[in-house]
Amino acid sequence: GPQEYVGIKMKLLDFPDSIKQFVGKNVYLVAATLRAETMYGQTNCYVLPEAEYGVYHMKNDEYFVISERAARNFAFQEMTHVERKFPRLATVTGQDLIGKALKAPLTSYEKVYALPMTTISMTKGTGIVTSVPSDSPDDWAALRDLQTKEGLREKYNVKEEWCVPFA
Repeated sequence: GPQEYVGIKMKLLDFPDSIKQFVGKNVYLVAATLRAETMYGQTNCYVLPEAEYGVYHMKNDEYFVISERAARNFAFQEMTHVERKFPRLATVTGQDLIGKALKAPLTSYEKVYALPMTTISMTKGTGIVTSVPSDSPDDWAALRDLQTKEGLREKYNVKEEWCVPFA
């Protein structure tokens, strides 16, 4: 049958000013992956700097930071707080999320960071990309660029220590 996408929930540990009203709530950046079994190798996640993400109320009093298209898909899979409804409660840009710490499942790192990736499509998946450099040449190349190119880090206000080294 068709491959199933699995949602990888990464809990937001520190909040940009644009969504400070959600501090104390369970807010997750959610990436869709076909390969959940590789998540132990996750070093960071990627966001599209210029994109607008929404905050959406889901079941179990969780809040997902995802693209509007993904929110619509979730609404019709009975995952939103009110079935078939997906009001955007707030807007946060990818740039706002860069450098924010996340608690990622199944990884050996205590926390990982949201980093910029300019090739993300907001019409595929959730607009949030989980990064497993050991498994994806694109992820590896994007992380390597951020590790080695100071100008690129400066452009997106990325600190070198957010670019976790990997084996």
